[in-house]
Amino acid sequence: MTASSDPAPTVRTADSFVNGDDRIAWSARVNQIGTDATGIVEAVLEGGPATLPAELRNHRVSPVDSKIKVRHYGGYEHFERDSAGVADGAPVVFRWTGRTRIAE
Repeated sequence: MTASSDPAPTVRTADSFVNGDDRIAWSARVNQIGTDATGIVEAVLEGGPATLPAELRNHRVSPVDSKIKVRHYGGYEHFERDSAGVADGAPVVFRWTGRTRIAE
């Protein structure tokens, strides 16, 4: 089997440390995101497994984020931004698109 030289795109996760990506260091970059975009917006995750806890369904994201993945029961739940417009003050909706398992 040959390895691909094109890595998968990075997607924000809810874990503090995933695949060498330290979420604590990521949080230090939030200020940089704020300068690149117009700020941080509230997001809500819809769909997916009923066992996904409510506290994992609310996020704060950059307005330019289009995907979120959440580690859950040995895999990742994937959510993509809903293309519908957002009313003022309403959170951005990310809809469940699928699940991947963590390779062991």
